Amino acid sequence: MPDLAALQSDIDRFVAAEAPGADARAAFERLLDALEAGDVRAAERGADGTWRANAWVKRGILLGFRLGAIVDQSSGGFAFFDKDTYPVQRFGTGAGVRIVPGGSTVRRGSHLAPGVVCMPPMYVNVGAYVGAGTMVDSHALVGSCGQIGERVHLSAAAQVGGVLEPIGAAPVVIEDDVFVGGGCGVYEGTVVRERAVLAAGVILTRSTRVYDLANETVLRSGADAPLEIPAGAVVVPGARAVDSEFGRAHGLSLSAPCVVKYRDASTDASTTLEEALR
Repeated sequence: MPDLAALQSDIDRFVAAEAPGADARAAFERLLDALEAGDVRAAERGADGTWRANAWVKRGILLGFRLGAIVDQSSGGFAFFDKDTYPVQRFGTGAGVRIVPGGSTVRRGSHLAPGVVCMPPMYVNVGAYVGAGTMVDSHALVGSCGQIGERVHLSAAAQVGGVLEPIGAAPVVIEDDVFVGGGCGVYEGTVVRERAVLAAGVILTRSTRVYDLANETVLRSGADAPLEIPAGAVVVPGARAVDSEFGRAHGLSLSAPCVVKYRDASTDASTTLEEALR
């Protein structure tokens, strides 16, 4: 385990410097190593269950863009030009991560735990954390600093946004044993609690109102709090009428995701990943 207090001090010092210098690059590389090992994360869940950003980690990731120079990273007949501080991450068989052939990319500075399965093509950005036994399916995205728990299924074309800026904002969090259906989008610091199920096509942002039909209440973000999907909630796409004369005249409606029930045995049977796939 690296000395995280010393690393944080170094990162903060170099972030504040007008000309960080060569030593900054070494500190930045130590941060990437710590992120990849899972020794430090862009956000962590506190004892009270609240997810909070590690602002210094996010500052360090942004420092990497200042330090980097654009280089040719072309590979396999495809042309890529990016900052040299952010190459693709390389894996060996000892990592216990399956990356199925077909065009997937995992960026340096992200953590993939043993048992993660990556189906092509998919992408995991810097600062992201993907827990053990999770499947990232085809065309799925884990954005910068996105936090994904264990045994999560990110179905085909699921988009999990990340939050790198503003610095203090908690990134998108998907907790353990969540099922994210095909074509879902989870953005802007939303927290999906453990064992929740998002049906195909559900879109969640911090400004989304979610209608809990089981408890007859409306879920929404607070002034300083993200939108939270409760543990075990089963969320499906829905719509609500636009309650204005113009809206009624044109038959307009707005997206309104709905909690139709809470997870039960039948839900588990239809969403659990087969162990053989791992």
